[in-house]
Amino acid sequence: MQILWDMDKGFIKDILEQFPDPIPPYNTVATIVRVLEKKGIISYKSYGGAHQFYPLISKEDYRNEQLGNLVKDYFGNSLKEVVHFFSEKKDLDIKDVNEVMKMLEEVKKKSEGEKE
Repeated sequence: MQILWDMDKGFIKDILEQFPDPIPPYNTVATIVRVLEKKGIISYKSYGGAHQFYPLISKEDYRNEQLGNLVKDYFGNSLKEVVHFFSEKKDLDIKDVNEVMKMLEEVKKKSEGEKE
């Protein structure tokens, strides 16, 4: 999907050209594209026997949906549990933690401002 989002649209041969080495087999990419099409994530326009594929969902919408499902399914729909999970990781960078704290403070201020 990342390749197709970056390209906007393309034939399977165009998608293959975007892969780094080792390039996967044509049939593998074609199978993945067919699965994405059946799931309603992409569609295509026919040109004779060839299909030009394009995304039906934006990267942002897809990310929001997948992240929402992840939080719901694995963290009981709790942002607190997500933060706890990542806080238990030993490889957190203090710079990242500080940036997240700033973002949370901004959300808190905005939320408190809306309540007034």
